[in-house]
Amino acid sequence: MSAPTLFANARVVDPSRDLDERGAVIVADGRIVAAGADAANQGAPDGAEIIDCAGAAILPGLVDMRVFVGEPGGEHRETLETASRAAAAGGVTAIVTMPDTAPVIDDPALVDFVFRRARDTAVVRVHPMAAMTRGLSGSELAEYGLLKEAGAVAFTDGRHSVKSAKVMRNALTYGRDFDALIVNHVEDPELAKSGVMNEGETATRLGLPGIPLEAETIMLDRDIRLARLTGGRYHAAQISCGPSAAELRRAKQTGNGISAGAAVAHLTLNENDIGAYRTFFKMSPPLRREEDRQAVVEALADGTIDVVCSAHDPQDVEVKRQPFAEAADGAVGLETMLAAGLRLVQSGEVPLMRLIDAMSTTPAKLLGLEAGTLSPGAPADIILVDLERPWVVKKEALSSRSQNSAFEDARMTGKVVRTYVGGRLAFQDES
Repeated sequence: MSAPTLFANARVVDPSRDLDERGAVIVADGRIVAAGADAANQGAPDGAEIIDCAGAAILPGLVDMRVFVGEPGGEHRETLETASRAAAAGGVTAIVTMPDTAPVIDDPALVDFVFRRARDTAVVRVHPMAAMTRGLSGSELAEYGLLKEAGAVAFTDGRHSVKSAKVMRNALTYGRDFDALIVNHVEDPELAKSGVMNEGETATRLGLPGIPLEAETIMLDRDIRLARLTGGRYHAAQISCGPSAAELRRAKQTGNGISAGAAVAHLTLNENDIGAYRTFFKMSPPLRREEDRQAVVEALADGTIDVVCSAHDPQDVEVKRQPFAEAADGAVGLETMLAAGLRLVQSGEVPLMRLIDAMSTTPAKLLGLEAGTLSPGAPADIILVDLERPWVVKKEALSSRSQNSAFEDARMTGKVVRTYVGGRLAFQDES
């Protein structure tokens, strides 16, 4: 039993209640007692610690649906401990880890391993997704019932797309029986196999083989049709182009259980950022044209895109300090997801409420997590953010074990000041 805490003089933003007002948040015993103007009117409980937020925003802790962690098997890239510290620094109070590890998370004992390691080392909540197919093979389905019982929150093959339409249909059908969310990386492996960046004029000028938009749109169209056929719950992990946004918008008009995410990099960067073959901008899916970025931002603003994720994918120097065509895909993003997303708020493209809903409330709902809200009784997973504070991303200041950030040396406005998980301080900015 801990003393209550009153966070006073704050801007309280809670998408779960459509709340954006001056007020306070009261926390006791790891849970929220009250949040908003009403909490300010209640005054401080007896014996409460009072924290003056000086007008900073209090938001529900972010829920990142796409986080790659090296542990087990790739601890040199990232561990659950280092990923969790990076998450806390970025205002992420719950990370959803991908099964792309060695061994692959396709067995209940390995799901339990992730929970035990997180309990011992992580400072934020960790929720594993399990493999959709055994060994990420794309052929034999994993045991969804046993994996869900062990605590898996969804099923995915991570970086790998399920190539077979029959296997995807079976996964959606099997998942439906367990009310399980099936998450696919929408990129046709045959169309994308030889490409290293977005196909188009920029790729031609750089002399690099391209990946056409159709690699994404064909896979997305197939998956949407199979989701309709089976009635299964389906989530496209990341979309990155205008045609995908348009296809998703049409699909959602039918009211199916279809959702989609976008990585913050694809919302704020484009193919021109690759510049002089900067491998930290090499991602899967690749960064697209500016008009595609704008279409994806519009889809986020109108709710077509449900979730914004970091697509945090740590890679070490050996696989990133290579010629662009040979370098590994991926960039770290836990510490910059919110700040980069706030660029869209500052430009007037996306309201703050919509951004936080996509980074916190909606992913929590999709995964059935007790998170993403400041409602009374909810766990006190909250972040204090100075929305006006400028800062510069420096790789030496990143908490991630790998430092392959696409936002290295970028100027940001909006900094996480404190992160609380279950009412306990997990991060405090010391600068």
